[in-house]
Amino acid sequence: MPEKQSEKQSEGQSRTRSEARSDARVIRSVWTRPKRPKREQPVLSRDVIVAEAVKLLDEEGAAALSMRRLGTRLGAGATSMYSYVASKDELIELVVDHVYGEMEAPGPDAAANWRAAAARCAHGVRSTILRHAWIAPMLGEVGVSLGPNSMRLTEGMLAMLEEAGFDLEQADHVVRILFAYVLGMTTSEAAWLTMLARGGQSQEDWTRKVWPAVEQATRDYPHLRRRYAAQEGGRSSEVLVDNFTHGLDWVLDGLQARLDRGPAQA
Repeated sequence: MPEKQSEKQSEGQSRTRSEARSDARVIRSVWTRPKRPKREQPVLSRDVIVAEAVKLLDEEGAAALSMRRLGTRLGAGATSMYSYVASKDELIELVVDHVYGEMEAPGPDAAANWRAAAARCAHGVRSTILRHAWIAPMLGEVGVSLGPNSMRLTEGMLAMLEEAGFDLEQADHVVRILFAYVLGMTTSEAAWLTMLARGGQSQEDWTRKVWPAVEQATRDYPHLRRRYAAQEGGRSSEVLVDNFTHGLDWVLDGLQARLDRGPAQA
């Protein structure tokens, strides 16, 4: 009896396994089996590409930028990105204009106090360039910037200055003068900050280390020695802002004097 029961149990188990296999075959039918999950494809757009390029530049600097490197970060082939950005030159134009979008543009409603508005704009441009230190040399590569953010900034400045009393030609010169001053002062500062970042040093650490050499080098140059001595002990970042502000004030003094002369003598 036990042997017969065992045989029946064995037969029952065999049927169960057979039915399970049969059921499994049904489940694996083309009509019933789950679809294989699709491989995730990155959602690309020009905005996505530009935003990632800016992030790459902020993290690793201009030397790291390439379409292939950018494609790797986005999980996309360089070829697929060319549908949105035709070349690295185009990409540079796009990232530069993207950064221009972070700069606050004044408008004609600021004309009553145009000087303060121009100063705020200049400080804003400086801060933006220092936040993205890689952009300083790229500005020269772009040439004439026709991006919407660049145009918006320039248009806002022109509108404010014309409302303040400059004619359009004068306003154009004022914008060029202000931007030349900001870029001239900030480009060297951005390069210095990039050098410090590569070495893992703060501005204060570097200044403290270099100060003995400064004192020794200026022994035979009394005017320079007095000037450096006046700045000793100050925070480097504050000295840089102070230097920038003083120069900007003098530029604005000259522009105010030109405006006060009137159009006939300008």
